[in-house]
Amino acid sequence: MTTSPEKTDLLAAFAEQRALLLITLQGLTDEQAARRTTVSELTLGGIVKHLAQGEETWTQIMTKGDGELPDGMLDMGQYRMAGGDTLPALLERYARAAHATEEAVAALPDLDVGVPLPKTPWSPPEPQYWSARRILLHLIKETAQHAGHADIIREALDGASTTARR
Repeated sequence: MTTSPEKTDLLAAFAEQRALLLITLQGLTDEQAARRTTVSELTLGGIVKHLAQGEETWTQIMTKGDGELPDGMLDMGQYRMAGGDTLPALLERYARAAHATEEAVAALPDLDVGVPLPKTPWSPPEPQYWSARRILLHLIKETAQHAGHADIIREALDGASTTARR
């Protein structure tokens, strides 16, 4: 299938944000990935887990288009490394989610496809629709925001960041 220049550009911007996030995870142990380094509850492993879950969820919403709430979308455990989680396993899940997102976007006829959003506790009463473009932009925004969080967490952990490696 031929991918439009818009899809190519947006997926490239998304890949760039993912790559920046992954720099902050280089050389970490599971213990370091699970460690809080700021007053926030966020950890590096928790960020990866959340972003993987987010991509899985939003890709499902975009591809199924049924308006149903995907399993785990509201699970607050997605922000923390659980006892059995390892950083390599979370990174593999994140890579699989990224690949699935890229394939789903490439398979869309165009980014104007309207997608019904699932009903959540904070949703307005009337049905809401986003274009596939808006979903993709939302995922890029989420990744960029959490890449910034990850940079601060990593810098507090050992002084490393996306621009200053230790």
